[in-house]
Amino acid sequence: MLTRLDGCKGCTESVRVTPEKLERLIEIAIQGRETASDEDYRARMEQCQSCNALQYETTCRHCGCFVAVRARLAESTCPFPAGSKWRQ
Repeated sequence: MLTRLDGCKGCTESVRVTPEKLERLIEIAIQGRETASDEDYRARMEQCQSCNALQYETTCRHCGCFVAVRARLAESTCPFPAGSKWRQ
């Protein structure tokens, strides 16, 4: 039986995504959508990497998304409950 991590919306210890799989998910997600500039993407990822809600180095505990996918989409915002940690 898999147990949920405290505070996570649905992740368990068995949740792991390889860098290759993550890149493929980004490719799929951005098809036909506006993407953030490379500068904005890097800034967003820096914020996510320093956030205490990041789990498994890939997943946001607040919404369950892969942060690299969310950060790449121009229209996305940070789901931090107290307000976005991404510069606007």
